[in-house]
Amino acid sequence: MNVPLLDLKAQYAGLKGEIIPVIEELCDSQMFILGAAVESFEKKCAEYCGTRHAVGISSGTDALLVALMALGVGPGDAVVTTPFSFFGTVGSIVRLGAVPVLADIDPVTYNIDPAKLDAVLESPPDRFKDLNFKAIMPVHLYGQCAEMDSIMAIAEKHGMSVVEDACQAIGAEYPASSGARRAGAMGQFGCFSFFPSKNLGGFGDGGLVTTNDDSLAEKVVKLRNHGMHPKYYHSIVGGNFRLDALQAAVLGVKLAYLESWHDGRRENASHYDRRFEGSAVQTPTAVYRDKGVKNFHIYNQYVIRVPDRDAVVAHLRDSGIGCDVYYPLSLHEQECFRNWGYVKGDMPESEKAAGEVMALPIYPELTAEMLDAVADAVLSKC
Repeated sequence: MNVPLLDLKAQYAGLKGEIIPVIEELCDSQMFILGAAVESFEKKCAEYCGTRHAVGISSGTDALLVALMALGVGPGDAVVTTPFSFFGTVGSIVRLGAVPVLADIDPVTYNIDPAKLDAVLESPPDRFKDLNFKAIMPVHLYGQCAEMDSIMAIAEKHGMSVVEDACQAIGAEYPASSGARRAGAMGQFGCFSFFPSKNLGGFGDGGLVTTNDDSLAEKVVKLRNHGMHPKYYHSIVGGNFRLDALQAAVLGVKLAYLESWHDGRRENASHYDRRFEGSAVQTPTAVYRDKGVKNFHIYNQYVIRVPDRDAVVAHLRDSGIGCDVYYPLSLHEQECFRNWGYVKGDMPESEKAAGEVMALPIYPELTAEMLDAVADAVLSKC
């Protein structure tokens, strides 16, 4: 049986009757830049994420970039983040002339380890000691929140802002000491991606910035449109980081289904968990499962660890089973970042994960038969 890693056609088939009319309405209006569709979607997202503000942005990477710009991050500054994430996490920092300083991950969640984060800030490597440590950028990887109570306490201790990279985690919940909070509602900023493969994916690129700070929200709104307000008057230099109205219209339809899609992914994850129990397959650990939050994990990816990962990947692909590796190389080992001064062995947990993890199909439209075909293929090599 052929099982793709992701089948967006299956999702679209069920929503076509709702999506086509909103696209036609937008085409009739010819209001493609900002406007009512974007404003409506932003309002819905703010309510969903539990924040005062949500600002539509052109992509998840641009959301990270704009958030850092709003905080004034630039040359001479450092942003502390994880070595195990998509390139856009560190790319947004480097594009502003700032330096990413890395803290290794927790091997269970793959999220930044608060103890290692604190250690880096208490005693940074000599080559970074003259930098201004301005922000922390935790990543809620694969759809599970980082340990935010500890991270926020560390940020407060060191006088730093927090930008949540929630690009894979819209709707994920964290059992904070003050009560359940959703990803993107805890730091100064939350940043989201609507790349088509995300749980909430558009018909192209798209992103969002959330915040509870009125002045920061106002600055992001200005930055996304060349720093312009009013029209043709520029008090700051921004960029063209606007969310297309077409994407907002489509995403507005999909947002109503997001909770049910999260449920479907969790059901599929439970199916895999049962199938892999007692095997050599290490399944994802949902650390907040029994902490009183519904969306303890939203499984943007279902990531397992297996011995001889590359052989398992090759076998699945030969068997018609979609899979991928997120991510095969830690960020500190990327060729374009060799000038950071890191060497192999500096981030052992990240490096180990990069050699062992692989993602399996997890989208809600999978049938039990498809899930079993995936599990059978994995177990035949493990």
